[in-house]
Amino acid sequence: MASTQKQKKAAPARAKVRPAGFPTRQQVMDFITESDTPAGKREIAKAFGLKGQEKIALKALLKDMADEGLLDIGPARAFHKMGGVPKVTVLRIVDVDDTTLIATPERWEAEGQPAPRIRVVERGKRGALTIGDRILARTEEAGKGWLAHPMKKLAKATEMLLGVVEEMADGKLWLRPVDKRIRKDTPISDIGTAKKGDLVLAEPTGRPPRISARVTDILGDPFAPRSFSLIAIHKHGIPHVFPEAVEEEAVTASKLPLHEDKREDLRHLPIVAIDPVDARDHDDAVWAAPDEDPANEGGYKAIVAIADVSYYVRPGSALDREARKRGNSVYFPDLVVPMLPHQLSSDMCSLRAGQDRAAMACHLVIDAQGKVKSFRFSRAIIRVAAVLAYENAQAAIDGEQDNELLEPALKPLWACWALLRKAREKRDPLALDLPERRVVLDEWGKIVSVAVRERLDAHMLIEDYMIAANVAAAKALEAKKAPVMYRVHETPGRDKLVALKEYLATFDIDFALGQVIRPSTFNQLIKKVGESEEKEQIMTQILRSQTQAYYAPQNMGHFGLALGSYAHFTSPIRRYADLLVHRALVGAYDLELPAPKDKAIPDRSSLSQEDYENMGRVGEMISGHERRAMEAERETIDRYVAAFLSAHVGEVVKARITGVQNFGFFATVEGLGGDGLVPVSTLGAEHFFFDEAGKALQGVESGDRYTVGQRLELRLAEADPINGALRFELPDNPAPRGSPLKRDRTRPKIHRGRPTNIRHIGSSRGKHKKR
Repeated sequence: MASTQKQKKAAPARAKVRPAGFPTRQQVMDFITESDTPAGKREIAKAFGLKGQEKIALKALLKDMADEGLLDIGPARAFHKMGGVPKVTVLRIVDVDDTTLIATPERWEAEGQPAPRIRVVERGKRGALTIGDRILARTEEAGKGWLAHPMKKLAKATEMLLGVVEEMADGKLWLRPVDKRIRKDTPISDIGTAKKGDLVLAEPTGRPPRISARVTDILGDPFAPRSFSLIAIHKHGIPHVFPEAVEEEAVTASKLPLHEDKREDLRHLPIVAIDPVDARDHDDAVWAAPDEDPANEGGYKAIVAIADVSYYVRPGSALDREARKRGNSVYFPDLVVPMLPHQLSSDMCSLRAGQDRAAMACHLVIDAQGKVKSFRFSRAIIRVAAVLAYENAQAAIDGEQDNELLEPALKPLWACWALLRKAREKRDPLALDLPERRVVLDEWGKIVSVAVRERLDAHMLIEDYMIAANVAAAKALEAKKAPVMYRVHETPGRDKLVALKEYLATFDIDFALGQVIRPSTFNQLIKKVGESEEKEQIMTQILRSQTQAYYAPQNMGHFGLALGSYAHFTSPIRRYADLLVHRALVGAYDLELPAPKDKAIPDRSSLSQEDYENMGRVGEMISGHERRAMEAERETIDRYVAAFLSAHVGEVVKARITGVQNFGFFATVEGLGGDGLVPVSTLGAEHFFFDEAGKALQGVESGDRYTVGQRLELRLAEADPINGALRFELPDNPAPRGSPLKRDRTRPKIHRGRPTNIRHIGSSRGKHKKR
C-alpha cells in the first residue's frame, strides 16, 4: 500500500473553469486583469469557447468597452484595463530614483491620468540599462505602484528619429537623418505643424520595410546658433532642463552659511585658479611654497583646493538625484549642459577671484625627489587671488607678460611642479601627445575658426597637481578602509595587443607579446619612431589599443598613469564620481559640519547608506553617462567642422588617412579634423587589395598604397553640417568606370610590390571577389 502511494503522481493543477456562453463585461474584465499572458481577442474567445458569430459579437463588445474608457489596447493587440499597465508592454527608462531605474509606458492614452512611474527590477548583469533605453517588460502591481521585469532591451532602430524635413521634386516630404550612420531617409506620414527645413523629432510608424515618420516635436532651424549642440542633446537623450524642484533646492542650498569658524581659514594664501580661457566654471585652485621643515630640505608644501560641492549637494536630495541622473556636465562649443544648476555650478561652487568660497583642501608635503611624503584633507574657506588663463600664466612665467602674482604664487607653483614632474618621469606614464580640436565661435554663434589647442607647460602643471590630489584622495580613503569610487584603467587586452603587433610589423617595428606590458613599453615604441611622419599615426594606434577607463568601487589600478590607486577628486562640479569621493572623505575623516537649519536640505553631507550599498551600480551608470557625453561632444565638433568646411567644397585640402576598410579609406583635414570617406570605387580602374594587418589598400597593377597615417591631398567633395559627414575624392578626378586610368604621378607610392597577408576586395569596375 505504501509502495502504491509512493508511485502516485501529483495531480496536475486544474485550469480555472470559465462559464460557458457569451461573457459579460465584468467577466471579460476579470479575465484580462487575471491573465498571466497578454490577452487579445483570440485569447478571450478561446477562454470562453466562442466561435463563429460569437467572435464577431466579442469584437463589437471589446470596441464598446474601449470607447467607454474601460479598456485600452497595447502591444500585440492585447487588451488591458484603462488606467492600468499591460502585462507585457514597451517601457522607456526616464529616471533614476536613488539606484532604482524608473520607466514609463511608451504609449499612454488614459486621458486625465498621468503615466505611472514603474520601478524596474534588474536581474543578471547590473548596469545593462540606463536612462533613455527602451525595454519590453512584464509588469505587475506591487502595493500602490508597479514593477517591471525586463524581458529584453529593444534595438535603437525603433527609437525616435531625429532629422531635417526635406521636400522632394514630386512634393513628397522626407526625414533626412542627422546621424551619419543612418544611410536612408524616411518618408513622413504626418508632418503636423512642421515645415520644410525644420529640425524635428519623429516617431517611427509601420513595420519594416515600410517605416514612415510621424513628427512629434519641432526643434527649429538646424543651422541656427546652438542647433548642432541641440541635435546631440536630443539624439543621445541628455537631460538638459532642470526640474523646478531642483532649481528651487539649488537656490536654497546656495544660501547655506559657510561656517567660517568651523572651516580651516586659508584666505591669507595667494591661491590661484588656472583654467582654459573659455572655462565656464572654476572648481580647482592651487598654491605651493617651500617647506620650512628641516626634515624636508628642498621639498615643498602644496594645497589643491576644490569646491566643496558635497556641502551644497546632500545625499538623497533632489539636487543629488538629478546630478546622478546626469552623471557629468557636457561641454559643447556653444553651450554647457551642467550637472548642477547655475546657482551652484557657475556661482556658489565656482571659485571666483576675490570671493570667499567653501572648499575641500588637499594638503600635500612633497620631498625633493617629487614624492608625496604626506597628505591631509580639511574643509576650508578660501579666497582665490586670481583666475588666470593657461596662456596668461605661461606668459608670466616666460617673462612675456607682467603679473603681480608672479613671485608670490606662480614661481613657487612652477618650482614645486618641477619636483612632481621629476617623480612623474620616474613613473613613466603613457605619453600620447595627440592634438585636441577647439572650435571658436563669435558672439552670434558663427564659426570663427577650428584649431588645435596648444599644449603648454601650464597645462601639464595643473594636470600633475590634480593627479597628486587624486592619488592622495584614494590612498586616504584606503587608509580608513572607506569605500572609494576608483577611476579604473585596465591593462590592454591580448586581442588589441595582437592587432597592434601586426600593425607595427608593417613599419618593421618589433613588438613582443610575451613581455610584461607597462606604459613605458609603449613610450619606448614612440621613442623608436622619433619625429618621423609615422609618429602621430602610431600614437593613434597605440591609443586605440588601450582599454576604456571607467568608475568602480573595485581597485584595478590606472594603467595609463602607472598608478596603483587612483580616484577622481578634483571636479565635483562636473563629475558625480568626484562628489562621491568628497562625501567618503567627509565621513572617513569626520569633516561633517553643523546641520543646516533649513529642513529642506538633508542633514548630512557624507555618504548615505544607499551610497555605500550601491557604489557598483552607480559606477556603471556614471561610466555610461561619461561615454554618452564624449560621443555627443565629438559628434558636435564634427558638425561644426563640416559647417566650417562647407564653404570650401570643391577645394583641394591637405589631409591624413585615419582609417582604412575594405570599402575605402577615411581621411581628416590636417589641423581641423572631421572624418570623411574616399570610396574604393573612386580610386581608379584597377583592383585594390585590403591589407588587414597593415590597415591599407593597395593597387594590384600600380602598387599604389593608401595606409593609416599617410598624408596626401584630397578634394573636398561634400560637407554636410547636419550629420557632420565629409566626403573626399582624389584630386586627379579618376576616369569613369571602364576607361583607362589617368593617374597623377605625384601621388605617393608607398611599399611597391605584391602585398602579403591581404584580401582582394574589388575595384571601380564593380568586381568583388575573395581569395
